[in-house]
Amino acid sequence: MPGKTTRRTAQGLLPSAAPVRFVAEDGTAVARPPGGYTEPPAGLLREAYRRMVAGRRFDTQATALTKQGRLAVYPSSRGQEACQVAGALVLGEHDWLFPTYRDSVALVARGLDPVQVLTLLRGDWHCGYDPRAVRVAPQCTPLATQVLHAAGMAEALRRSGEPGAVLALVGDGGTSEGDFHEALNFAAVFASPVVFFVQNNKYAISVPLARQSAAPSLAYKGVGYGVPSEQVDGNDLVAVLAVLTAAMERARAGGGPTLVEAHTYRMDAHTNADDATRYRDAAEVEQWAGADPLARLEAHLLARGELTADDVERARAEAETAAADLRAAMDTEPVGDPLELFDHVFAEPTPQLREQRALLAAELTAEEG
Repeated sequence: MPGKTTRRTAQGLLPSAAPVRFVAEDGTAVARPPGGYTEPPAGLLREAYRRMVAGRRFDTQATALTKQGRLAVYPSSRGQEACQVAGALVLGEHDWLFPTYRDSVALVARGLDPVQVLTLLRGDWHCGYDPRAVRVAPQCTPLATQVLHAAGMAEALRRSGEPGAVLALVGDGGTSEGDFHEALNFAAVFASPVVFFVQNNKYAISVPLARQSAAPSLAYKGVGYGVPSEQVDGNDLVAVLAVLTAAMERARAGGGPTLVEAHTYRMDAHTNADDATRYRDAAEVEQWAGADPLARLEAHLLARGELTADDVERARAEAETAAADLRAAMDTEPVGDPLELFDHVFAEPTPQLREQRALLAAELTAEEG
């Protein structure tokens, strides 16, 4: 049986006219945002800061590992830490996360082993962790296919009566894919407990947002499917936490899906194989550097007395220790068995797979001899 779909007025679906924000670029509090959102408690903000510092350091370390040849590729999320950390912190024990290839920091903030998080980007055939155990789907490289999987998982939770909701991460480029629209429509019709979280970092590789959509903002894409939507300053951790918390609580309570668009920016190139200077100028990057999410939260918490200089140094020291541990772990060459390529293709291997496996096994034996 489908979920209870309620016809809503267009007015009830529209996002706020301007992105929701609690904290300005200089760390000062702004006027009460629209929508009646509740400011997260100070303890949660301090924990978010600690994870943002760790996430930023993880990101720079992973970038360095790529340059050293330890990783095949690494898509940096520097500048998007507020979205990544908030996305992890709003998840409860029974919730699921469906990430993109750029969401490694979200996985680390979720508590996954950083080495396991980088396993896929290292070139292994699997994602490095057990998705069922951690309730995190494998990082998805094809654009937007994960949002369909997220909608399906959310509907499975609803039909089975299991607790929990799903957070689906997607980039602005992913909203141009058909999978994104199909997922929104499906989730809306069945009132599936899923939040679609768009990290609009302004570029789909080299394609600017203006070449992707003429909508007032990507948040408005939910209106046509009957999905309540919101837009938020994606570099304001306080605001992102507040908006996502409300959306996830609504999903868990049976209110159906929500579309949230976060306005943020990708500070580094698309990946280590990209030259971002070919399609964006330094002035644009410099402007967004002034809205750095980590510096903004740090200034905000220091000004409020919720964070001390000792806290800042402690967080940075912990992040350095974690980076050193990651370097040491990645210095060990992975041990792989080429025959594993055939082990999990089908539950019952086909004759062709058996033949191919035998041929490879013979070649490996000959090389060893």
